[in-house]
Amino acid sequence: MKKILAIVLAVAMIASVAMLAGCGNNGTNATKASDAATTVETASSKAKLTMATNAYFPPYEYYDGEKIVGIDAEVAQAIADKLGMELEIVDIEFDSIITGVQTGKYDMGMAGMTVTDERKQSVDFSSSYATGIQSVIVKEDSAIKSVDDILAKDATYKVGVQLSTTGDIYISDDYEKAGKSADLITEFQTGNDAVAALSSGKVDAVVIDNEPAKSYVAATKGLKILDTEYVSEDYAICFAKNNTELKDKVNGALEELIKDGTVKSIVDKYINAK
Repeated sequence: MKKILAIVLAVAMIASVAMLAGCGNNGTNATKASDAATTVETASSKAKLTMATNAYFPPYEYYDGEKIVGIDAEVAQAIADKLGMELEIVDIEFDSIITGVQTGKYDMGMAGMTVTDERKQSVDFSSSYATGIQSVIVKEDSAIKSVDDILAKDATYKVGVQLSTTGDIYISDDYEKAGKSADLITEFQTGNDAVAALSSGKVDAVVIDNEPAKSYVAATKGLKILDTEYVSEDYAICFAKNNTELKDKVNGALEELIKDGTVKSIVDKYINAK
């Protein structure tokens, strides 16, 4: 009987030790799991910087496979890195960018966007990070030799533009001043659509930023850019007027990146080095 009791006690002690050991391991595993959860939470809690753009504006923003690349994408990423933020780029229609930023749906808008007095009434802008030129694309055999030909008193040329861009604004204003019908201007959602309309003869010219113009002409047979520029302008990042704190942080980072040559190197990569 004593032997049996001793055996039972021994088994019980072994079981207790095993249970304690198991508890010890569970505690360690729980700690590791807790640490892992904390790490994941820390990573996911990294502040996100959401940039609205229209990714059909090479070389400022365009698709390389499924990824949006270009000058604006790289400058925005450099800003996010400097601020320790996670960058998210959202591709939307150009004419929806300012509204999306105003309502807080997006933190900022960056799409080769020109600073204009009209836009300043709706949003605030950062310092300028690049200079753009509005150019005119025509067919190689076009009778249009300069902007003056388009704006001539008796001319009735049809012009294509990307909706809500400065090209749209400038040519619309000039046509109005010249007393020309607004029906002579066709607004498209993308520069691609405007250039396709030019190629098919639906419009006689396209007014668009010079860098995208060069890309479109290089990719489309039978088109050329007029030698004379239409308008020179500055590009900047837009923010909601009530988002001063973010604007100041982003602008501070941008100015540092301009000062240390990062922005210039990005622009050179896509434009000046060509």
